[in-house]
Amino acid sequence: MDINIRIAGAAGQGVETSGDLLVEAFAKLGVHVFSTQTYMSRIRGGLNWYDVRIADTELFSGREKADLLLALTEEAREWLRAEVSEGGVTLFNGSGQSDVIGIEFAGVAKEVGGTAIMANTVAAGAVFGLLGYDVGMLESELGARFEKKGAAVVEGNVACARRGAELAEAHAGKLQAPKGGTAPSGICSGNEAVGLGAATAGVKLVTSYPMTPSTGVITFLAGVADKYGIVVEQAEDEIAAINMVCGATYAGAPAMTTTSGGGFALMVEGLSLAGMLELPVFIFLGQRPGPATGLPTRTAQQDLLFALHAGHGEFPRAIFAPGTPQQCYDLTRHALEIAHKYQSPVILMSDQFLADVRKNCTGLDTSYRPIERHLLEDPPGDYLRYAVTESGVSPRAIPGGKAFVVVDSDEHAEDGHITDDLSARMRLQDKRMRKLEGLIADALPPEWYGPEEAEQVLIAWGSTYGPCREAVDRLNGDGGSAAMAHFPQVWPLDVERVRQLLGRGKRLLSVECNQAGQFASVLRQVGAVAQCELMTRYDGMPFTGEEIARRVKS
Repeated sequence: MDINIRIAGAAGQGVETSGDLLVEAFAKLGVHVFSTQTYMSRIRGGLNWYDVRIADTELFSGREKADLLLALTEEAREWLRAEVSEGGVTLFNGSGQSDVIGIEFAGVAKEVGGTAIMANTVAAGAVFGLLGYDVGMLESELGARFEKKGAAVVEGNVACARRGAELAEAHAGKLQAPKGGTAPSGICSGNEAVGLGAATAGVKLVTSYPMTPSTGVITFLAGVADKYGIVVEQAEDEIAAINMVCGATYAGAPAMTTTSGGGFALMVEGLSLAGMLELPVFIFLGQRPGPATGLPTRTAQQDLLFALHAGHGEFPRAIFAPGTPQQCYDLTRHALEIAHKYQSPVILMSDQFLADVRKNCTGLDTSYRPIERHLLEDPPGDYLRYAVTESGVSPRAIPGGKAFVVVDSDEHAEDGHITDDLSARMRLQDKRMRKLEGLIADALPPEWYGPEEAEQVLIAWGSTYGPCREAVDRLNGDGGSAAMAHFPQVWPLDVERVRQLLGRGKRLLSVECNQAGQFASVLRQVGAVAQCELMTRYDGMPFTGEEIARRVKS
C-alpha cells in the first residue's frame, strides 16, 4: 500500500509546517514515511510543494504523481491538476467543485480556533479524516509541538484538527491508506543526520556562511551546541569560515565548515592551506545547480569534479557521498575519523534532495562518543611536526604543550620551517602523497543491492541511492535482472575491487544528477570501467525510482 500526498501552495503559507506535522504524525502511527520538498527561491509567493509518501514497507524515493493533492491556492490546484494520479483526490482550500473536495481551511480555523493562522492544522486534520486515520495521533503531535505556547494554543489546534477530520470523513474510503505498523517512529532529515553525526563525534567548532542547502546543518548544531559543547560561528564569508577551521584543527580541536558550490569556490585557497599544513579539515558540501547562483533551491550532483580537483598543487583528500539520512549520520563520523587519522582534508558531499529528505530512522545514537584524534600524548624533545614516515602520516602534537610545533604554508622541512632545499621539497611532497595508499586501503567498498549476477547494474553515488534502489525492485518485479552498486566513498577508490564488482554486470548505467556523467568519468579515468552508459538529469529535480526504471526499459 503506497500513498503520495502533495501539499502545495505559496511560500509563507505554511506548506512546510503542514508537511512536517503530517510526517511526524504518520511516523508515530508506525507508517513508513518518505518526504521531499520542491520550492522556489522566494520568501513569499510562487508555488512550493511538499510530498509526503507513506507505505507499509520502507521507502527510499519520491513519486512523480500525487494520490492526494492538498491545494492551498487556486494556482496550486491548476498547476498540479495533471500531476494527480488516476483515481486520485484533490483537497482544495475553497468551495467544493465537481472534481475536488472543498474545505475553507482559514474560515474553519477562525471559527473553531479563533485565528486563521491555524488553517494548516485544519488541513492536516482533513488529510487524517480522508485517509481514515485516528486523529488522536495528530492531536498528540500537536500537543507536543505547541506545548511551550500554552494550553490555549494547544486546545485551539486540537479543535481545528478534529473539525478538519470531521469535514473530510464523509469522503473517507476514496483512497486506501496503509495501516499503521512497526515502522520506526523517529524521523530524521539528511541535514539533521549530518549535524547529529558531527555533534556526537566531538566536533567543537562549526563555522559557516549560510548557504542553501547546507544551512540546515549549522542551524541543527546551533540548537544542540550547549548539549555537546560546540562553538557555532556565522562567519563573515566562506574564506574566513575555512581559515577558522584550519586554526581550530591546528590547535587540536575537531572542526568543520558547511557550504554549497559558490561558497566552496571561495574556500579553495584555504583547502590548499589545509593540504600543506596537513590538517584534518572537514567540509560539508551541499550541492545545488550552477554555474554561479544557478537554481539555489534545486538539487544537483554537479560539483564532484570540482571537489576532487579543487586547490592549487597536489595533496591527498577523501570524498564521501551518503545516500540516506542513516548514511549521513554514519559517514559524517567516518569522514571525521579519516580526516584525523590521515591529517588530510575530507569532503562530505550531499545535495538539496538529500538535505531535505525526511524518513523513518532507527534510533540514531545521540550519546557523545568523540573520535580518536591521533594526537601525541607525550612528544619527544626532538619532536618534528612533519617527520617523514613510511605511511606519510607524521606524529601530531598540540601546540602550546610539551612540543614546539611549527607549521608553515610555504614548503618546509621536517621541523616545519620554510625551506628552499629542493630535495627536501621532494621528500615532503612524496610523504604527503603516500597517505593516498592508506586512504585507498581504508576506502569504503560500494554497496551492492540486488542479484549478484544481475545483467544490468545501476551505478549510484550520493543521493541517487534511494531512487536507484527502488528502480532495482521495480525492474526485478517486472521480470528484469537488475542490481545497484552505490558508492558512499567516491575518492579515492580501490580500483581493483571496484573493477571486480562492476565486472559482474553486462550493462552498466551511471545514474547522475548532472549533464556530463562526472562519476562515470572518474571511474573511466582510474581504469575501473571501460564502457558505461549514462542516465542523467540536470533540470534541478531529483530522480524517482519509477523514472529510472522506465528509462532503463526504454
